Amino acid sequence: MLPWIQVDSATIPGEGGELRLKQRGGEFSIMLGANELMNSRLSGSEEALATLSWERIKTHPKPRVLIGGLGMGFTLRAALAVLPDDAGITVAELVPAVVAWARGPMAEVFKGCLDDPRVGIHQGDVGEAIRAGKSAYDAILLDVDNGPDGLTRKSNDRLYDFAGLRAASDALRPGGVLAVWSSGPDPNFTRRLKDSAFAVDVINTRAGRKRGARHVIWLAVKTTR
Repeated sequence: MLPWIQVDSATIPGEGGELRLKQRGGEFSIMLGANELMNSRLSGSEEALATLSWERIKTHPKPRVLIGGLGMGFTLRAALAVLPDDAGITVAELVPAVVAWARGPMAEVFKGCLDDPRVGIHQGDVGEAIRAGKSAYDAILLDVDNGPDGLTRKSNDRLYDFAGLRAASDALRPGGVLAVWSSGPDPNFTRRLKDSAFAVDVINTRAGRKRGARHVIWLAVKTTR
């Protein structure tokens, strides 16, 4: 079996911590310490984040979507596959090296999706993009950290508290959807979503298309104007 080779590393802005990009043949892994955050062979749940969200907003004209976290581009590519030509997608990525990896060593994985005219990159915290956008988006897709229970940055927890959910609601258009990926269930987060005037579905999915770890996606539709 081919050994893993470290291709590059990058410090996470703000709170430190180091991301490491590793490669084994055509397979890539992004690590934080001993934790594998993502692997290029397992993309099913991240893709579901985009396709399930599209089902909620497909009647919206000229949809605008905010994706929190570029990662390996699974959610972005799945969104591009279903969204119409007049859609707009903003990808917020905190770590500049992740964007560089997408255009460099992982270019084959990304398949040029960052060059799609529908795509724009916000270099910074997705929370900033959310707070800056009043009624700007039909969907906000958060694949940030490990889900509502932060792993890479404790400040990510602010996306999922009551203030963060109010900001997300303000950034959504009527009937818009907040979609959140998580490595596992979180009943407290489900309650916070419902208490924040979202209509909530909790969906279990797998890391691979038919196998792999079980992950959770919350689909929270804005019910207030």
